[in-house]
Amino acid sequence: MKILLLGDIVGRPGRNFLTAHLCGFVEKNHIDLVLANGENASGGAGITAKNALEISKAGVSGITLGDHVWDQKNFNNEIDGLEYVCRPANLPNTNPGRDRLILDANGTKLGLFTVLGRTFMGPKVDCPFATADRIVSKLQNSCDLIFAEIHAETTSEKEAMGWHLDGRVTMIYGTHTHVPTADLRILRSGSAYQTDLGMTGPRESVLGRDIDACLGRFVDGMPRRCPVADGDVGMQGCLLEVNQQTGLPESVELVNWRETDLNS
Repeated sequence: MKILLLGDIVGRPGRNFLTAHLCGFVEKNHIDLVLANGENASGGAGITAKNALEISKAGVSGITLGDHVWDQKNFNNEIDGLEYVCRPANLPNTNPGRDRLILDANGTKLGLFTVLGRTFMGPKVDCPFATADRIVSKLQNSCDLIFAEIHAETTSEKEAMGWHLDGRVTMIYGTHTHVPTADLRILRSGSAYQTDLGMTGPRESVLGRDIDACLGRFVDGMPRRCPVADGDVGMQGCLLEVNQQTGLPESVELVNWRETDLNS
């Protein structure tokens, strides 16, 4: 079984790329299921029900969110109706939305959840490690595969989560920083791991945002709007081939597919 994981979808360019090209990529590579982080899908910050549906129709079966989960007006009233979307599991229990998903891929049950890191992150959340333990224990008896995401700023917190869950889940992966890391590997107890999947969006940018505006902020410190950029759009992430009997990956490979690659 092949599972494609995609980094943070950024704005309209990221959504449009998936709508135009994801199905072809899936068919060409015989992929069974696609998972993606969608927390920057609407204007670069947050997501709406309309855009979540657009991503779902493009071929993404499970959408995770992050620290911008409530940035879009009224999404707190929409999320409960989106059965393919889950919010960070370590937000307060009073928050709406699902703290995990169980997806079906040709009869294989796949559990998916995300937690927010606590280092240099804004939201006040429960311990991501204790929350991950709780969610994994709930999914183990009902799922063949489990994917655990940590949406966090620091590589150390993400890597610690990788070792914490190694052998108990199919893969642990990070999102949030929009830059893919080169450490995709299988850990000592069999789980796949990557510190950050990267970004599905415009790479001629600063983390998906307009270069001149972001650069100006660093140069003179003056506040500026930083709109979503639109150059060199593509998708980044990883592709796993999974043993359905053990629930662990047999092979892993980086995905870095751009508009310039479409004819190759």
